[in-house]
Parts: sequence; C-alpha cells; structure tokens
Amino acid sequence: MLLTTKEAIEKRRSIRKFKPDPVSQEILLALLDAARRAPSGCNAQPWRFKIVTDEAAKSKLAQAAYGQVFLSQVPVVLVCCADIQGYMEGMRSGIEELAHSGTIDGTVIRILQERAKQMDTQMALMAREHVASRVAFNVAIAVEHIVLRALDFGLGTCWVRLFDEAKVRELFGWDDRLFVVALLPVGFPDESPPPRRRLRVEELVIE
Repeated sequence: MLLTTKEAIEKRRSIRKFKPDPVSQEILLALLDAARRAPSGCNAQPWRFKIVTDEAAKSKLAQAAYGQVFLSQVPVVLVCCADIQGYMEGMRSGIEELAHSGTIDGTVIRILQERAKQMDTQMALMAREHVASRVAFNVAIAVEHIVLRALDFGLGTCWVRLFDEAKVRELFGWDDRLFVVALLPVGFPDESPPPRRRLRVEELVIE
C-alpha cells in the first residue's frame, strides 16, 4: 500500500543493515522516475545516477567511504552525482524558456543571466568546488524524492556523505564534469531503528 507523504516522512529511517534480497530493475526505475520529477533551478535537472550492484565495485565504494562496510553488503548503491556542465547548459536553456514564457519579471531574468555568466567564469577559473556545491543543492532534492519513494516498496536507504569524492570518480573513470553528491544504499531493511530525537517545531522558528 502506498504511503501518504506525511506517513513516508514520519516512517523514514537511516538504514545500515540490509537483507540480501535483490531490488528489481522495475523498482529502481520507479525510484529514478521519482528523482527526475524533482524541481531544479531553471529546470536544469543536473542529477545523474550510477546504479551499482557489482560486488567488487560496492567493496571499492565502501573503501572510498572510509571503510563503511555496509555499503558493500547492501544489494544496490546509487551514486548520486551532479552534472556540472549539464547544469550550466540546462540553466541557460531554462532561463530562455522563462524569458519567453513571460512568467518571470525581466529584472529577475537579467539577474539569472548574470549568475550564469558568473558560474561560467568560475568554471573557467577552475573553481569547480564552488560551482559544484551550488549544483548539489538541486541533486539533494532529487535524492530525497528517492528516499521517500523507496518506502512505498518497503525499502530502506541511508544518506552517505562521508567519502573521498575524487576516489569515487576515479573508480568509475569520471572526469571533473561529474561531482559526487551522495552515496545512497538501497535495500530491504534488516533492522528497525527507533525515531531519533528531533527539535520541537517551536525551536525551528527564528524570532
């Protein structure tokens, strides 16, 4: 049975122990379909995903993640990336679409165009990390879509951000165009962690 958005948010846990049961290709495609529906700046859609099921590759990912062994034991790891060049191209195209649609004020369009030029300059100056961090925000939204959609299939996930980004790229032979945002293990949970402490709503509000 499909969960409501509220139920999925409340049920989600970070899972680090998984059953060996495989995750079907059909389910993986459904997760990626959820990701592609995420919003992004100027509709640039910079997210790219590597589906890793090979045992040797998962073991190397665990090594690149400073020995987090559970990454080698889960059925699937999604390597969630930002396509930096793809973002730049998509951003320019998206700005043009917004300009032609007339839904965005001309002043805002000019600001967006100026930001695109600034990012082009930063890339030319090899300021990859600065640009990548801006693009990564978009990818994070898509990854969270996967995290919540996974619950509809009884799957567990865990955001993993502790890894050597250069080593992950080296493992797959990727150049600087791709920036690895997160590793996302996906599988059927073999644990049921209790809810962790959360701040009260009142503590979130800035006076």
